[in-house]
Amino acid sequence: MKRARLPLLAVLPLTVVSLVVAVPFVAGDHPVRWESGSLVPHLVLGDEDTERPGTSPAEGTGPGTSAQDPVGTAKVDKVWKEGMPQWGIQLYWEDNPEHSLEYVEKQARLHSDYLVGLHANSVSVSFPFFTGHRGSTQISRGDKTPTPERLARVLGIFHQAGLRTTVRPLMDETSLDTKAGGWRGNIEPADRDAWFDSYGTFLTPYLKEAETSRAATFVIGTELNSMEGDPRWDALVGDAEKLFGGEVAYDANWDAYVRGPVTMPVNHLGVDAYFPVEVDDDASVETLVDGWNTWLDKKATGKLPKITIAEAGIGAMDGAYHAPGDFYTKRAVNPRVQANWYTAVCQVVRERQMRGVYWWSIYFDDDPNTKPDDAIASRLDFAGRPLTEKAITSCFTSDYAGPGADAAS
Repeated sequence: MKRARLPLLAVLPLTVVSLVVAVPFVAGDHPVRWESGSLVPHLVLGDEDTERPGTSPAEGTGPGTSAQDPVGTAKVDKVWKEGMPQWGIQLYWEDNPEHSLEYVEKQARLHSDYLVGLHANSVSVSFPFFTGHRGSTQISRGDKTPTPERLARVLGIFHQAGLRTTVRPLMDETSLDTKAGGWRGNIEPADRDAWFDSYGTFLTPYLKEAETSRAATFVIGTELNSMEGDPRWDALVGDAEKLFGGEVAYDANWDAYVRGPVTMPVNHLGVDAYFPVEVDDDASVETLVDGWNTWLDKKATGKLPKITIAEAGIGAMDGAYHAPGDFYTKRAVNPRVQANWYTAVCQVVRERQMRGVYWWSIYFDDDPNTKPDDAIASRLDFAGRPLTEKAITSCFTSDYAGPGADAAS
Protein backbone atom coordinates (compact mmCIF):
# COMPACT_ATOMS: atom_id res chain seq x y z
CA MET A 1 0.00 0.00 0.00
CA LYS A 2 1.37 3.39 -0.90
CA ARG A 3 2.12 5.41 2.22
CA ALA A 4 0.87 8.97 2.15
CA ARG A 5 3.14 11.72 3.39
CA LEU A 6 1.98 12.43 6.92
CA PRO A 7 2.28 15.96 8.32
CA LEU A 8 2.06 16.27 12.08
CA LEU A 9 -1.14 18.25 11.70
CA ALA A 10 -2.69 15.28 9.95
CA VAL A 11 -2.24 13.00 12.92
CA LEU A 12 -4.09 15.39 15.16
CA PRO A 13 -7.85 14.90 15.03
CA LEU A 14 -8.40 18.39 16.34
CA THR A 15 -8.67 21.86 14.85
CA VAL A 16 -5.45 23.79 14.61
CA VAL A 17 -6.00 26.98 16.47
CA SER A 18 -2.76 28.84 15.95
CA LEU A 19 0.89 28.66 14.98
CA VAL A 20 3.63 30.49 16.78
CA VAL A 21 6.61 32.37 15.57
CA ALA A 22 9.66 30.13 15.57
CA VAL A 23 11.20 29.86 19.01
CA PRO A 24 14.87 30.84 18.87
CA PHE A 25 17.21 28.04 19.84
CA VAL A 26 19.70 28.77 22.56
CA ALA A 27 21.39 26.51 25.03
CA GLY A 28 18.85 25.65 27.68
CA ASP A 29 15.88 25.47 25.29
CA HIS A 30 16.56 21.80 24.80
CA PRO A 31 18.58 19.26 26.75
CA VAL A 32 22.29 19.28 26.32
CA ARG A 33 23.77 15.82 26.35
CA TRP A 34 26.56 15.23 28.84
CA GLU A 35 30.05 14.82 27.37
CA SER A 36 28.77 14.81 23.80
CA GLY A 37 27.65 18.44 23.98
CA SER A 38 24.23 17.45 22.77
CA LEU A 39 21.18 19.66 22.80
CA VAL A 40 18.83 16.89 23.61
CA PRO A 41 15.06 17.26 23.33
CA HIS A 42 13.39 14.18 21.85
CA LEU A 43 10.32 11.90 22.05
CA VAL A 44 8.91 8.61 21.05
CA LEU A 45 5.63 7.18 19.97
CA GLY A 46 3.95 4.28 18.44
CA ASP A 47 1.83 1.23 18.73
CA GLU A 48 3.11 -2.22 18.03
CA ASP A 49 1.77 -5.20 16.24
CA THR A 50 0.16 -7.64 18.64
CA GLU A 51 2.71 -10.25 17.61
CA ARG A 52 5.56 -8.10 18.90
CA PRO A 53 6.99 -7.85 22.44
CA GLY A 54 4.79 -6.36 25.06
CA THR A 55 1.80 -8.40 23.97
CA SER A 56 2.42 -11.88 25.29
CA PRO A 57 5.20 -12.35 27.88
CA ALA A 58 4.39 -12.12 31.58
CA GLU A 59 0.64 -11.88 31.01
CA GLY A 60 -1.19 -12.07 34.29
CA THR A 61 1.61 -10.76 36.49
CA GLY A 62 -0.07 -8.32 38.81
CA PRO A 63 0.99 -5.07 40.49
CA GLY A 64 3.29 -5.54 43.43
CA THR A 65 4.42 -8.99 42.39
CA SER A 66 8.03 -9.94 41.82
CA ALA A 67 7.72 -12.76 39.33
CA GLN A 68 11.10 -13.91 38.03
CA ASP A 69 12.13 -15.72 34.90
CA PRO A 70 14.79 -18.48 35.03
CA VAL A 71 17.64 -15.96 34.88
CA GLY A 72 16.20 -13.63 37.52
CA THR A 73 14.64 -10.82 35.46
CA ALA A 74 11.58 -9.27 37.12
CA LYS A 75 8.39 -9.11 35.05
CA VAL A 76 6.19 -6.12 34.21
CA ASP A 77 2.85 -5.79 35.96
CA LYS A 78 0.96 -5.97 32.70
CA VAL A 79 2.46 -6.16 29.24
CA TRP A 80 1.68 -3.38 26.80
CA LYS A 81 -1.00 -3.90 24.17
CA GLU A 82 -2.23 -1.53 21.50
CA GLY A 83 -4.38 1.23 22.97
CA MET A 84 -2.68 1.10 26.36
CA PRO A 85 -0.48 4.01 27.49
CA GLN A 86 3.25 3.64 26.98
CA TRP A 87 4.79 4.26 30.39
CA GLY A 88 8.48 4.37 29.58
CA ILE A 89 12.03 5.48 30.22
CA GLN A 90 14.72 6.66 27.82
CA LEU A 91 17.87 4.60 28.38
CA TYR A 92 20.89 6.32 26.84
CA TRP A 93 23.73 3.95 25.96
CA GLU A 94 27.23 5.09 25.05
CA ASP A 95 28.88 1.72 24.60
CA ASN A 96 32.43 0.86 25.56
CA PRO A 97 33.76 -1.93 23.32
CA GLU A 98 36.07 -3.02 26.15
CA HIS A 99 33.04 -3.95 28.23
CA SER A 100 32.31 -7.65 28.04
CA LEU A 101 28.97 -9.07 26.95
CA GLU A 102 28.57 -10.28 30.53
CA TYR A 103 28.85 -6.68 31.74
CA VAL A 104 26.37 -5.46 29.10
CA GLU A 105 23.84 -8.12 30.09
CA LYS A 106 24.34 -7.40 33.79
CA GLN A 107 23.62 -3.70 33.23
CA ALA A 108 20.59 -4.49 31.10
CA ARG A 109 19.13 -6.68 33.85
CA LEU A 110 19.87 -4.01 36.44
CA HIS A 111 17.93 -1.44 34.43
CA SER A 112 15.18 -3.89 33.52
CA ASP A 113 14.54 -4.69 37.17
CA TYR A 114 14.60 -0.99 38.05
CA LEU A 115 12.03 -0.17 35.35
CA VAL A 116 9.77 -2.98 36.48
CA GLY A 117 10.06 -1.60 40.01
CA LEU A 118 8.77 1.74 38.74
CA HIS A 119 5.87 -0.11 37.04
CA ALA A 120 7.06 0.88 33.55
CA ASN A 121 5.83 -1.14 30.58
CA SER A 122 8.13 0.37 27.93
CA VAL A 123 11.75 1.32 27.32
CA SER A 124 13.46 3.24 24.53
CA VAL A 125 17.14 2.50 23.89
CA SER A 126 18.85 5.62 22.52
CA PHE A 127 22.46 5.41 21.36
CA PRO A 128 24.81 7.73 19.47
CA PHE A 129 25.92 7.76 15.87
CA PHE A 130 28.37 10.26 14.43
CA THR A 131 28.92 12.81 11.68
CA GLY A 132 31.52 15.46 10.88
CA HIS A 133 30.81 19.19 10.74
CA ARG A 134 27.37 20.62 9.98
CA GLY A 135 27.92 20.29 6.24
CA SER A 136 29.21 16.72 6.38
CA THR A 137 27.62 14.07 4.17
CA GLN A 138 28.98 11.10 6.13
CA ILE A 139 27.22 9.16 8.89
CA SER A 140 29.12 6.51 10.80
CA ARG A 141 29.32 4.34 13.87
CA GLY A 142 31.86 5.21 16.53
CA ASP A 143 33.36 3.47 19.54
CA LYS A 144 30.36 4.59 21.60
CA THR A 145 27.86 3.12 19.14
CA PRO A 146 26.75 -0.35 20.25
CA THR A 147 26.97 -2.99 17.56
CA PRO A 148 23.70 -4.55 16.39
CA GLU A 149 24.76 -7.79 18.10
CA ARG A 150 25.27 -6.10 21.47
CA LEU A 151 22.00 -4.21 21.05
CA ALA A 152 20.25 -7.54 20.51
CA ARG A 153 21.49 -8.79 23.90
CA VAL A 154 19.99 -5.76 25.64
CA LEU A 155 16.68 -5.94 23.79
CA GLY A 156 16.42 -9.63 24.59
CA ILE A 157 16.69 -8.99 28.32
CA PHE A 158 14.06 -6.27 28.18
CA HIS A 159 11.77 -8.62 26.29
CA GLN A 160 12.23 -11.27 28.98
CA ALA A 161 10.76 -8.72 31.38
CA GLY A 162 7.80 -8.05 29.06
CA LEU A 163 8.87 -4.49 28.24
CA ARG A 164 7.83 -2.83 24.99
CA THR A 165 11.03 -1.76 23.20
CA THR A 166 11.97 1.15 20.95
CA VAL A 167 15.29 1.45 19.07
CA ARG A 168 16.42 5.04 18.63
CA PRO A 169 19.76 6.01 17.03
CA LEU A 170 20.57 9.62 17.95
CA MET A 171 23.02 11.93 16.18
CA ASP A 172 25.86 12.85 18.54
CA GLU A 173 26.74 16.55 18.51
CA THR A 174 30.37 16.50 19.60
CA SER A 175 31.61 17.62 16.18
CA LEU A 176 28.89 20.17 15.48
CA ASP A 177 30.39 23.14 17.37
CA THR A 178 27.59 23.54 19.87
CA LYS A 179 29.28 26.62 21.38
CA ALA A 180 28.62 28.38 18.08
CA GLY A 181 25.00 27.21 17.99
CA GLY A 182 25.48 24.01 16.01
CA TRP A 183 23.26 21.06 16.84
CA ARG A 184 21.56 18.18 15.06
CA GLY A 185 18.59 20.37 14.20
CA ASN A 186 20.53 22.73 11.92
CA ILE A 187 22.84 20.47 9.94
CA GLU A 188 23.12 21.37 6.24
CA PRO A 189 24.82 18.52 4.33
CA ALA A 190 26.70 19.74 1.27
CA ASP A 191 25.21 16.88 -0.77
CA ARG A 192 21.88 15.62 0.49
CA ASP A 193 21.83 12.61 -1.83
CA ALA A 194 25.13 11.48 -0.33
CA TRP A 195 23.90 12.16 3.21
CA PHE A 196 20.77 10.06 2.79
CA ASP A 197 22.78 7.26 1.16
CA SER A 198 25.24 7.25 4.05
CA TYR A 199 22.48 7.42 6.66
CA GLY A 200 20.62 4.53 5.05
CA THR A 201 23.77 2.42 5.02
CA PHE A 202 24.30 3.11 8.72
CA LEU A 203 20.68 2.32 9.64
CA THR A 204 20.34 -0.94 7.70
CA PRO A 205 21.96 -3.37 10.17
CA TYR A 206 20.08 -1.78 13.08
CA LEU A 207 16.75 -2.05 11.29
CA LYS A 208 17.48 -5.72 10.60
CA GLU A 209 18.37 -6.34 14.23
CA ALA A 210 15.32 -4.46 15.46
CA GLU A 211 13.19 -6.76 13.32
CA THR A 212 14.98 -9.91 14.48
CA SER A 213 14.69 -8.75 18.10
CA ARG A 214 10.99 -7.90 17.62
CA ALA A 215 11.27 -4.27 18.69
CA ALA A 216 7.97 -2.41 18.60
CA THR A 217 9.24 0.91 17.22
CA PHE A 218 12.25 2.16 15.28
CA VAL A 219 12.82 5.92 15.38
CA ILE A 220 14.20 6.83 11.95
CA GLY A 221 15.33 10.29 13.04
CA THR A 222 15.26 12.65 16.01
CA GLU A 223 15.27 16.46 16.10
CA LEU A 224 16.56 16.86 12.55
CA ASN A 225 14.65 20.11 12.02
CA SER A 226 16.59 21.25 8.97
CA MET A 227 16.10 17.90 7.21
CA GLU A 228 12.37 17.57 7.78
CA GLY A 229 10.19 17.58 4.69
CA ASP A 230 12.99 16.52 2.36
CA PRO A 231 11.48 14.23 -0.32
CA ARG A 232 14.42 11.84 0.06
CA TRP A 233 12.86 10.58 3.29
CA ASP A 234 10.25 8.73 1.23
CA ALA A 235 12.79 6.31 -0.20
CA LEU A 236 14.68 5.97 3.08
CA VAL A 237 11.52 5.20 5.08
CA GLY A 238 10.28 2.88 2.33
CA ASP A 239 13.53 0.90 2.52
CA ALA A 240 13.28 0.82 6.32
CA GLU A 241 9.76 -0.61 6.15
CA LYS A 242 11.01 -3.44 3.95
CA LEU A 243 13.48 -4.42 6.68
CA PHE A 244 11.45 -3.67 9.80
CA GLY A 245 7.84 -4.72 10.32
CA GLY A 246 7.12 -2.63 13.40
CA GLU A 247 6.30 1.04 13.72
CA VAL A 248 8.64 3.50 11.99
CA ALA A 249 8.55 6.82 13.88
CA TYR A 250 10.14 10.24 13.86
CA ASP A 251 10.72 12.36 16.98
CA ALA A 252 10.27 16.09 16.40
CA ASN A 253 11.75 18.79 18.59
CA TRP A 254 9.27 20.81 20.62
CA ASP A 255 9.89 24.09 18.77
CA ALA A 256 9.22 22.46 15.39
CA TYR A 257 6.07 20.86 16.78
CA VAL A 258 4.48 24.14 17.83
CA ARG A 259 5.77 26.15 14.87
CA GLY A 260 4.04 24.28 12.09
CA PRO A 261 3.54 20.98 10.28
CA VAL A 262 6.31 18.42 10.63
CA THR A 263 6.11 16.59 7.32
CA MET A 264 7.68 13.15 7.54
CA PRO A 265 6.52 9.94 5.77
CA VAL A 266 6.38 7.82 8.93
CA ASN A 267 3.79 5.77 10.80
CA HIS A 268 3.89 8.03 13.85
CA LEU A 269 5.47 11.23 15.09
CA GLY A 270 6.81 11.86 18.58
CA VAL A 271 7.62 15.11 20.37
CA ASP A 272 10.67 15.86 22.51
CA ALA A 273 8.80 18.06 24.93
CA TYR A 274 10.92 20.59 26.82
CA PHE A 275 8.42 23.45 26.96
CA PRO A 276 9.73 26.30 29.16
CA VAL A 277 7.25 27.59 31.74
CA GLU A 278 8.08 30.97 33.25
CA VAL A 279 7.03 30.36 36.86
CA ASP A 280 8.70 30.34 40.26
CA ASP A 281 10.05 27.23 41.94
CA ASP A 282 7.08 27.07 44.32
CA ALA A 283 4.53 26.93 41.47
CA SER A 284 1.76 24.40 41.97
CA VAL A 285 1.31 21.31 39.83
CA GLU A 286 -1.83 22.86 38.34
CA THR A 287 0.14 25.95 37.33
CA LEU A 288 2.66 23.73 35.54
CA VAL A 289 -0.19 21.87 33.85
CA ASP A 290 -1.57 25.19 32.62
CA GLY A 291 1.86 26.11 31.28
CA TRP A 292 2.09 22.88 29.29
CA ASN A 293 -1.43 23.26 27.96
CA THR A 294 -0.65 26.79 26.81
CA TRP A 295 2.14 25.38 24.64
CA LEU A 296 0.11 22.45 23.34
CA ASP A 297 -2.85 24.68 22.53
CA LYS A 298 -0.65 26.56 20.07
CA LYS A 299 -0.98 23.45 17.93
CA ALA A 300 -4.40 22.05 18.79
CA THR A 301 -6.80 22.00 21.70
CA GLY A 302 -8.41 19.02 23.36
CA LYS A 303 -7.35 15.39 23.25
CA LEU A 304 -4.13 14.33 21.52
CA PRO A 305 -4.49 10.55 21.08
CA LYS A 306 -1.89 10.41 18.29
CA ILE A 307 0.91 12.01 20.32
CA THR A 308 3.49 10.33 22.55
CA ILE A 309 5.82 12.31 24.74
CA ALA A 310 8.93 10.48 23.64
CA GLU A 311 11.14 12.52 25.88
CA ALA A 312 10.33 14.67 28.88
CA GLY A 313 12.38 15.66 31.88
CA ILE A 314 13.73 18.55 33.94
CA GLY A 315 16.60 19.31 36.27
CA ALA A 316 16.13 18.82 40.01
CA MET A 317 17.28 22.34 40.77
CA ASP A 318 16.17 25.90 41.40
CA GLY A 319 15.03 27.81 38.31
CA ALA A 320 14.58 24.74 36.12
CA TYR A 321 11.05 25.52 34.94
CA HIS A 322 12.44 28.31 32.74
CA ALA A 323 14.68 25.87 30.81
CA PRO A 324 13.67 22.27 31.52
CA GLY A 325 16.20 20.78 29.09
CA ASP A 326 19.26 22.50 30.55
CA PHE A 327 21.74 19.70 31.11
CA TYR A 328 24.88 21.55 32.12
CA THR A 329 23.77 24.10 34.70
CA LYS A 330 24.14 22.96 38.30
CA ARG A 331 22.19 25.31 40.53
CA ALA A 332 21.07 24.36 44.03
CA VAL A 333 19.45 20.92 44.10
CA ASN A 334 15.67 21.10 44.44
CA PRO A 335 14.03 17.65 44.23
CA ARG A 336 10.52 19.09 44.57
CA VAL A 337 10.89 21.06 41.31
CA GLN A 338 11.62 17.87 39.39
CA ALA A 339 8.94 15.78 41.10
CA ASN A 340 6.22 18.40 40.56
CA TRP A 341 7.15 18.69 36.88
CA TYR A 342 6.87 14.93 36.40
CA THR A 343 3.50 14.93 38.15
CA ALA A 344 2.25 17.77 35.95
CA VAL A 345 3.43 16.18 32.70
CA CYS A 346 1.75 12.90 33.60
CA GLN A 347 -1.48 14.76 34.35
CA VAL A 348 -1.32 16.41 30.91
CA VAL A 349 -0.73 13.04 29.24
CA ARG A 350 -3.79 11.58 30.96
CA GLU A 351 -6.14 14.54 30.55
CA ARG A 352 -5.30 14.99 26.86
CA GLN A 353 -5.51 11.25 26.17
CA MET A 354 -1.98 10.97 24.84
CA ARG A 355 -0.20 7.72 23.98
CA GLY A 356 2.18 7.93 26.91
CA VAL A 357 5.49 9.38 28.07
CA TYR A 358 9.17 8.40 28.18
CA TRP A 359 11.26 10.13 30.86
CA TRP A 360 14.75 11.39 30.07
CA SER A 361 16.80 9.58 31.16
CA ILE A 362 18.96 6.84 32.65
CA TYR A 363 22.54 6.21 31.50
CA PHE A 364 23.39 2.63 30.71
CA ASP A 365 26.58 2.49 32.79
CA ASP A 366 24.94 4.00 35.88
CA ASP A 367 23.39 2.11 38.77
CA PRO A 368 19.83 3.49 38.93
CA ASN A 369 19.49 2.34 42.53
CA THR A 370 22.06 4.82 43.83
CA LYS A 371 21.65 8.53 44.53
CA PRO A 372 23.18 10.78 41.85
CA ASP A 373 26.48 12.43 42.75
CA ASP A 374 25.31 16.01 42.40
CA ALA A 375 28.89 17.25 42.17
CA ILE A 376 29.24 15.68 38.72
CA ALA A 377 25.86 14.33 37.60
CA SER A 378 23.38 16.22 35.50
CA ARG A 379 20.49 17.65 37.46
CA LEU A 380 18.24 15.95 34.87
CA ASP A 381 19.13 12.55 36.34
CA PHE A 382 16.09 11.22 38.21
CA ALA A 383 17.11 7.69 39.26
CA GLY A 384 17.89 7.65 42.95
CA ARG A 385 15.79 10.75 43.67
CA PRO A 386 12.94 9.41 45.86
CA LEU A 387 10.43 12.22 45.25
CA THR A 388 10.74 11.88 41.48
CA GLU A 389 10.64 8.10 41.59
CA LYS A 390 7.46 8.34 43.64
CA ALA A 391 5.96 10.68 41.02
CA ILE A 392 6.89 8.25 38.24
CA THR A 393 5.43 5.28 40.07
CA SER A 394 2.22 7.21 40.78
CA CYS A 395 2.00 8.10 37.08
CA PHE A 396 2.66 4.57 35.87
CA THR A 397 0.11 3.04 38.27
CA SER A 398 -2.64 5.58 37.59
CA ASP A 399 -6.02 4.42 36.32
CA TYR A 400 -5.47 5.94 32.85
CA ALA A 401 -6.45 3.22 30.39
CA GLY A 402 -4.82 4.88 27.37
CA PRO A 403 -5.94 6.59 24.16
CA GLY A 404 -7.60 3.38 22.94
CA ALA A 405 -9.94 3.13 25.92
CA ASP A 406 -12.74 5.23 24.43
CA ALA A 407 -12.70 3.30 21.17
CA ALA A 408 -12.82 0.00 23.04
CA SER A 409 -15.72 1.03 25.28
